[in-house]
Amino acid sequence: MRYTFAPDVRHWSKGRVLLGGSPLRILRLSASGRETADRLGSGLAVTESMDEAETAFASRLVRLGFLEPHPAIGEGPFDCSDVTVVVPVRDRPIQLAEALAAIFKEEADQPARVVVVDDGSADADSISEVALDAGALLVRRGSSGGPAGARNAALARVRTPLVAFVDSDVTVGPGWLPWLLRSFVDPGVALVAPRVVSPSGDDLRSRYDTERSPLDMGPKPGPIVARSRLAYAPAATLLCRVDALVAIGGFDETMPVGEDVDLCWRLSDAGWACWYAGDEAWVSHDDRTERRGWVDWARRRFDYGTSAAPLDSRHPGAVAPLGVSGWSVGAWAAVAVGHPIAGAAVVTGTAAALVRRLDFVDERRGVAELALRGNLGAGELVGRALVRPWFPLTLAVALVSRRARRVALAGAVVPPLLDWARRRPPIDPLRWTAVSLLDDVAYSAGVWAGAWRARSAGALRPDIHDWPGSTGEPLAPRDGR
Repeated sequence: MRYTFAPDVRHWSKGRVLLGGSPLRILRLSASGRETADRLGSGLAVTESMDEAETAFASRLVRLGFLEPHPAIGEGPFDCSDVTVVVPVRDRPIQLAEALAAIFKEEADQPARVVVVDDGSADADSISEVALDAGALLVRRGSSGGPAGARNAALARVRTPLVAFVDSDVTVGPGWLPWLLRSFVDPGVALVAPRVVSPSGDDLRSRYDTERSPLDMGPKPGPIVARSRLAYAPAATLLCRVDALVAIGGFDETMPVGEDVDLCWRLSDAGWACWYAGDEAWVSHDDRTERRGWVDWARRRFDYGTSAAPLDSRHPGAVAPLGVSGWSVGAWAAVAVGHPIAGAAVVTGTAAALVRRLDFVDERRGVAELALRGNLGAGELVGRALVRPWFPLTLAVALVSRRARRVALAGAVVPPLLDWARRRPPIDPLRWTAVSLLDDVAYSAGVWAGAWRARSAGALRPDIHDWPGSTGEPLAPRDGR
């Protein structure tokens, strides 16, 4: 096994302090911890020389997002014959045929079995014909119970230690299964997800989704943890340990959307690790319903938003629409009401306070820069929150206040433009901003609809907290924390 430090990890105080991870945190390392971390992050093969404590230490650093594991193909305990692939489908015979053709394409990497679950299709004969022609086992449900129910129905028939769920509108990429299997070299990993990309096209929606699909978690690998850069993995394609899924009861069948987010978080709550493979393994998602027009496209965003309230009821606080320091909120609030000097004073004060708080860090200037970037980043998050989850409230206030209108306009325009500058998509800034606004408003409408149905505002409540500090005492390989 090889490890490397995640690209965004910063080494301070001669390696005694690490800054990184997601959510962002600071780790203080003991002398032995620093030595072990440096050896682990060197990129050299270290597995054979690691004792039990060092293995647990490496696993902790991986779960915190400081280390990235790089197991070789075939290094884990499983191969393709240990996997059953489950494909839930409803009335998509053409896409099902394409999905199965891609799964069966790599003859050297065939799973033990492929199970197609027909979730109450109107044309059941077409689904049956496609599944049987491809050599898959067909499970037919008399009525539609949603994708979660379809996956659970197949899970009860799985006899292999691993199960891969592949949606019928997904085409798996070359070598997808061996690449995902590598991550199970860590016995604590229960779920691995590939990157889900959208096919490129000439129309505006396709070009936008290629850059900002809600199913695409980006090119960087990392641990899947609530309230982080990788807060979940979409169920478009997942590879999971069967015993872990059975232990938590599988997918929540009462959730028509958001069941994949809930699954990741329940596995984490049960002590399992979930890993996102990024560009190392990818699949292509082509939802042709969305491509019918802008209304269907926006409707899907709306549906995603409706999952926020049910998720909040199951995982209180995990779907907070905004999580920032109270000091950052104060600074930007001062700017919004016309007192930029007061806002700058708050930023300066928080930087000085953080330098004093992190007195064990030698790089005082780096800490001050960290505070400044944190406050700037919080401004972007606040601006996006004004539109994405809170749009109805923002609009109502803007209708009666000129100053609120200026703030709302900034929230609607500045975050998309910053996002455009980072991505440089093949779309001009004006249309990118317009589609981003439609995306956010549709999702916001779904959040509010879900909150109304649940009679709960939990999914709309922000998390205002202090700046994250260090872990406290220095972390060593044998601390066991």
